[in-house]
Amino acid sequence: MSTNSNDQGRAYEYAWINVLHAALKSKRDTRIVVNSSLDANKRAWSVMSDEMKELFEISAKAAVETVLELEPCMTENDDDVLYLEFQKDDAGTKGDVRDIVIRRDSFQWEVGLSIKHNHEAVKHSRLSHGLDFGKEWFDIPCSTAYWSAIKPIFDCLKADKTKGKKWSDLPDKESSVYIPLLTAFMEEVKRANSVDAAMPRKMVEYLIGTKDYYKVVSRDGKRLTIIYTFNMHGTLNKPSKIKVSAISVPIVDLPTELVAIKFKTGSTNTVEMYLNNGWQLSFRIHNASTKVEPSLKFDVQFIGMPISILNIECKWR
Repeated sequence: MSTNSNDQGRAYEYAWINVLHAALKSKRDTRIVVNSSLDANKRAWSVMSDEMKELFEISAKAAVETVLELEPCMTENDDDVLYLEFQKDDAGTKGDVRDIVIRRDSFQWEVGLSIKHNHEAVKHSRLSHGLDFGKEWFDIPCSTAYWSAIKPIFDCLKADKTKGKKWSDLPDKESSVYIPLLTAFMEEVKRANSVDAAMPRKMVEYLIGTKDYYKVVSRDGKRLTIIYTFNMHGTLNKPSKIKVSAISVPIVDLPTELVAIKFKTGSTNTVEMYLNNGWQLSFRIHNASTKVEPSLKFDVQFIGMPISILNIECKWR
């Protein structure tokens, strides 16, 4: 049975929560919280082939001991309960990108994991005729100039949709859609930056999340599981009563300045953004379907991150 990438992502999350539980249950009272996200991920797991299930488990097991070393409060047995819980799907829309939250209710402590299978995309945001990306991304509503610039582009796309056209039917989509839309996007980002000095920080928090977490990425082809430390607020890597982690996780400085935003050299569909404190992002716009729609997707990727974000490679056995 063929499975899509969404099912694989959910199944990989399910493998992680079970591998965590198996690694912790002999050390302390550990419980998996039953909720709708657990049910959905378990269903995705059930349709995976045995080979895929084995691969997911190998990937998670390769990194689980490193995660436990990073967070001594996980293994500390203080006669309380350690809960492993999948986040609800709508948490990401509220700025919390963690897939699994590990917590102890006896004191104010929790840590999160963002689980990715074979990709590191940040967010699949959209541009459309009615979507106010400024309000959504950094709480600065888009200007009248922006709406005026994009209106003729999306009016044409609406007309093409009515005619049942496919994107492949548009001979000049780069010059008629991608370039003017991205130009309007860049001008709006620069305008927002001019009216709110906190725009760079707000945008990066929108893209990477407002809560600290470890990002876990399975690279099946390289037989690696990579852990990235997003410790923006200093809540990760806390010592327990009896242990300090052998790995020290630095606090990450968020950006405070927009240095430059421009088209990627030689590209008509990708914009690159350079911020201070080591942050660099690319925004590639693309059509999400075969048929023309008055909406386009952004594939947002980091092309540069601060050196304070650790990159820990865990080789598969």
